[in-house]
Amino acid sequence: MSHSDNPPIREPFKVAEYFIDRNLTEGRGDSKAVLWQEQQLTYHQVSMLVNRAANALADGGVARGDRVLLLLLDSPAFVAAFWGAIKLGAVPVPVNTLLRAEDYEFMLRDSGARGLVVDERLLGRIRPALDHLTAHRAKGEGRWGPLEVVWVVSETFAGRTGGGHHGLEPSEENVYQSFDQECAASSPHSTAAPTHRNDPAFWLYTSGSTGRPKAAIHLHHNMVDCLESYARQVLGITSGDRTLSTSKLYFAYGLGNALYFPFGVGASTVLLAERPTPEAIFEIIRRTRPTVFFAVPALYAAMLQAAESGSVDLSSVRLVVSAGEGLPVPLWERFHARFGISILDGIGSTEMLHMFISNCPGDAFAGSSGRLVPGYEARIVDEQGQSLASGQMGELWIRGASAACSYWNRPELSHATFRGEWTVTGDKFVQDERGYFWHHGRTDDMLKVSGLWVSPVEIESALLAHPSVLECAVVGATDSDGLTKPKAFVVLKDAAREPLSHEEELAAFLRTQLPGYKVPRWIVLIDALPRTATGKIQRFKLRQTSS
Repeated sequence: MSHSDNPPIREPFKVAEYFIDRNLTEGRGDSKAVLWQEQQLTYHQVSMLVNRAANALADGGVARGDRVLLLLLDSPAFVAAFWGAIKLGAVPVPVNTLLRAEDYEFMLRDSGARGLVVDERLLGRIRPALDHLTAHRAKGEGRWGPLEVVWVVSETFAGRTGGGHHGLEPSEENVYQSFDQECAASSPHSTAAPTHRNDPAFWLYTSGSTGRPKAAIHLHHNMVDCLESYARQVLGITSGDRTLSTSKLYFAYGLGNALYFPFGVGASTVLLAERPTPEAIFEIIRRTRPTVFFAVPALYAAMLQAAESGSVDLSSVRLVVSAGEGLPVPLWERFHARFGISILDGIGSTEMLHMFISNCPGDAFAGSSGRLVPGYEARIVDEQGQSLASGQMGELWIRGASAACSYWNRPELSHATFRGEWTVTGDKFVQDERGYFWHHGRTDDMLKVSGLWVSPVEIESALLAHPSVLECAVVGATDSDGLTKPKAFVVLKDAAREPLSHEEELAAFLRTQLPGYKVPRWIVLIDALPRTATGKIQRFKLRQTSS
């Protein structure tokens, strides 16, 4: 199907029908939709699973507009609960599976979630939050305050129609409900709620370097926008593709990669519940033969290091995509030399849902974030919001149909981020005369050294060109005179040598690569960089150690 022939968005617009039921009406019911562990689910099976989940949520009291928090690993249960809630007209809120109990309590309170669907392997993480909500509920509220029902998903959930392990201890059966059993007892038929293109479809929580998480509200048409602009026109994804994403479904990047991109064209998705180690990734690629692979720079670095000790077969993969943070030139070059594949680096955000700038097949430049994805516009502005000329560094503002409408219950942050049709990204960029964008880090990561702006990305790329450096990060630190100087934290490929010799060697190397004021005043060797669950470097933690 060509881009111009895609089904138009007509009111009322039911996005679950677009991504689930349309695969049946267009004859793909028997096509493989989900590969998970040793199981394969067809689109017909996925459709029944989604309908059962929608009915189970409704029978539990979830109504149109209610929020349902999802604390789930990448699995058929996530697929069922996410699309089932949307089909019901409710609003699923997928959340990070690696947070603390107090974070989950905040999200439950902030979202006002009526229901929670949680994997039994993650119940221990959120149980203290549930216990705290129980102890501090207001008069007239239910067991967990505004939260009324908790469904627990068993590790083996795959939409069986009866029986099976429900994942609950006998003492918990009067507290929690079994998602497995409720789905098994529900009808496999469901009619989508009469939603509209601008109705809220789902929320995604996003955090900055400080402060509480904030929920970006995405609408029913936003997933279609990203499918049509990036997945079809940049990746050229078709029903013959098979996607594998190491970024999880609860992230904006992973949600597109592994769920609505493949479902939007009738392709297959490979879901990986466990942690994506290089060894696990190589094995699942060998076994499932994906054609489109998505990861973050940190994992590509780890894959390269792991591949040094043996042969790796990536012959099935036609496209390799990177996002989450800038992809350093040396890493791009080493990956290309080792595997013969040009990584397609790009940039997106939770607020914009997916990529808005990207390299393209046959048009990939190492170090560049690429050019604008069709359907998006960009401005690079100064501190007063005035547009800058080509070649000047400034903050990136982006405009496109996939933008979230606002943050939930955060009017001041919404006003600061969503400026009319423009979304403020907080990223520093330069656009060259050919239209390529070059990332220079986050606005709050930039350093002013000797009165001149310094991009940490430039110093990091120089460090990564040294053959002994695996990873690095540069932040600002204050010297004895109170002046800001670059400070580098470096992870070595081989830690067997004396640290002092490496520090001296790296400093000497950088002096041949950079102007003197950009050479780090301090080089600190560490075992690992602090990272978020998305793989982004937590520079604020490094700054804290430098203060």
